[in-house]
Amino acid sequence: MKLPKSKNIKADRYIAGSSSFGKKIAKIKLSANESALGPSPKAVREYNKVSKNFKRYPDPDGVSLRKILSKKFRLDPSRIILGSGSDQIFEIICKAFIDKNDEVIVPQYSFIIYRMYSKISGARVIYAKEKNFRVSIDNILSCVTKKTKVVFLANPNNPTGTYIGKKDLIRLRRKLRSNILLVIDDAYFEYVNGKDYSSGLKLFSNSKNVVITRTFSKIYGLAGLRVGWGYSSKKIINVLNQLKPPFNVSRPALFAASAAVTDTTWLKKEVNHVNKWSRKMFEIFKKLKIETNKSSANFLLINFNKKNISSKKIFQDLAKSGILLRKMDIYGIKNSLRVTVGKSKENVKFISRLKKIINV
Repeated sequence: MKLPKSKNIKADRYIAGSSSFGKKIAKIKLSANESALGPSPKAVREYNKVSKNFKRYPDPDGVSLRKILSKKFRLDPSRIILGSGSDQIFEIICKAFIDKNDEVIVPQYSFIIYRMYSKISGARVIYAKEKNFRVSIDNILSCVTKKTKVVFLANPNNPTGTYIGKKDLIRLRRKLRSNILLVIDDAYFEYVNGKDYSSGLKLFSNSKNVVITRTFSKIYGLAGLRVGWGYSSKKIINVLNQLKPPFNVSRPALFAASAAVTDTTWLKKEVNHVNKWSRKMFEIFKKLKIETNKSSANFLLINFNKKNISSKKIFQDLAKSGILLRKMDIYGIKNSLRVTVGKSKENVKFISRLKKIINV
């Protein structure tokens, strides 16, 4: 009996940050860049209200949330698209703009979803080399060919935590051909306080060939609800909306996100907590002679080349203690781990256990 034959898909499967080690559920999960403090209490209240009536379909266009986002960020609501996480928007972009044998450029170390959906759409993915874990605009431009269709960037970048200054970002858009789509992922922009930084939305909200994406999974603490959004020209958003599934964001997610984005007090609390601990952890790693860089996100990339111990052993020893970090092998970064800034107690326990493992 002949069975249905699938396409020959050659793509990197996304492996998420673990929640368990073997049969053991992590007590402290610092592997997925989730919010340290969790969702706004206002968002939780809205979720609980709506959860009493699950029989109703959500608004297929998310009109209310789009209006709230447009008011907060001074945008045109008709140019906003909502997704089941920003991941879905990346998927739709690839479906809409990439044909077989097109080329897509991503930084050497970047969010795996970009290359995954690009390859599923038939593209050849080109990796632009970074300099000291910083995205190089010159190297991106040197990768451009006649076949280049899309450039994906996260700013700040995941998994390195470094960012591209606004002058370089503007230079990139000016140097790229107008028919190359630039996609800027603003997932971690709220954590940045660099004077030379501007978010993609602030720089390119009026651009006709840039898509900016944002997420509720990080600073807003709604990773489990899957809400993201994108902003671009009407022409591009109209194309993306043709491929967007109906009811792709649930009612509880829409209501919780609407409450979360307006709770500026909670947002500031999260930013202050993460920035304080990011600085503190950077100094601790420096004293322990663990290589890292000053991060502009809610995580730090740490390397153990200067220690007489492998990242594999450190990961395993931490995991046995119920503390999970993110392995960097899948990103091609050797002997390194990524640690998310957690609650204060979680950070203290992680640092204490790490010191014991490296005999400090």
